[in-house]
Amino acid sequence: MKTVAIVDYGMGNLRSVAKAVEHVAPDRRVLVTADPAVVAVADRVIVPGQGAMPDCMRELKGRGLADAVVRAAAEKPFLGICIGLQMLFEHSEEGDVPGLGLLPGQVRRFPDAAMVDAAGARLKVPHMGWNEVRQAEPHPLWDGIADGARFYFVHSYYVEPATPGVIAGSTHYGIVFTSAVARANIFAVQFHPEKSAAAGLRLLANFMNWQP
Repeated sequence: MKTVAIVDYGMGNLRSVAKAVEHVAPDRRVLVTADPAVVAVADRVIVPGQGAMPDCMRELKGRGLADAVVRAAAEKPFLGICIGLQMLFEHSEEGDVPGLGLLPGQVRRFPDAAMVDAAGARLKVPHMGWNEVRQAEPHPLWDGIADGARFYFVHSYYVEPATPGVIAGSTHYGIVFTSAVARANIFAVQFHPEKSAAAGLRLLANFMNWQP
């Protein structure tokens, strides 16, 4: 039976991700694991994450998982969710910490001056709730998902890729920010597909069937 490893470094809503993956792929073995050896042999890897970037990077490295995640992102279908997207980049303004440096670019905080809606009302940070994702171009993980479909977000920081070619989706909240990236076998999203109803489940199902 093929396996998908959900990387457990103590910083994510892992059970809800696991339940969603089990729902869309009942024929797969879903392993929530903190063991780098399990990550190394899994057929697919998902890295979720919630909380502060400094804590996430510290826990990832402290548990010996950073190298395993880097190898997985180089070798097999890889899905990053929320902090699992942000950690792929070089540096985060949150805590002034380095990420894994797999993709060029920075993680920025929403700029306070831009946090107003079309009517001039203040927008709250964190950005929390449902919002549209505009697809940059066709991708297997967007299959069956309408352009502009709504997904669930909870975040105060967003990624700013140095290479526009990796942008797979964008969202407007005060500013237009990158909400999905794709490169080779990597796909990563700022939103939470496990909390995003039918569109989120479709994205997870697409990931489980993806052959990059």
